[in-house]
Order: sequence, then structure tokens, then C-alpha cells
Amino acid sequence: MGKSTVSRDAFRGLFAFYAAKAHHDRQPGGEHCLLRLFRSAEDIPDSLLLLWTNRVELLGSQTVGRIMEPQARQVTSGKAQYDHASDFLHAVLRDLGQGQNVQ
Repeated sequence: MGKSTVSRDAFRGLFAFYAAKAHHDRQPGGEHCLLRLFRSAEDIPDSLLLLWTNRVELLGSQTVGRIMEPQARQVTSGKAQYDHASDFLHAVLRDLGQGQNVQ
């Protein structure tokens, strides 16, 4: 039996959470970008979800959270924009790979 990967719905929930926060904070640009990521999360490739799952398992959820939180806030504030949820995940995975060397 193979390892269970994180679901697309989990990422959709993440983007929805930050979109709601951006709405509350009156950051319409960030909200719009996060809603676009929310919609595109349905098309995240299985291979990327498996890579994400493996990296989280290796580094631990606290380390992943410390790296992911600032990136999500950059999207919320409009300082970073991604065209697709996969682009966001690639950026986070890149930073997780760099963070792995620091551990």
C-alpha cells in the first residue's frame, strides 16, 4: 500500500483561509490572487502532492509552517503573486529544500 499524499482539498482550504484573512484585512489584491490559487488547486499534479508529502514528513510540520507562513503572507499582502497553486507549492518546496540544509 502506497503512502497517502496530502489532498488537493487541504491546499484549497489553506488558500481559502488566507483569502478570508485578506478580505478581513481589506487587501483585495491578495484576496483575488488567493482565490485564483484556490480555484487552481484542483489541478495540482499528483507528483507535486507526493513531493510535498515527502518533504513535510522529512522536515516536520513545525519547520514547514515556519517556512510557509511568510510566503502565504506575501501573497496576502500582494508582495508575491502566483498564477497557479502549483507555482506556489514549487516556491515553498524550493524554500523547504534550502531550509533542510539549515536543519
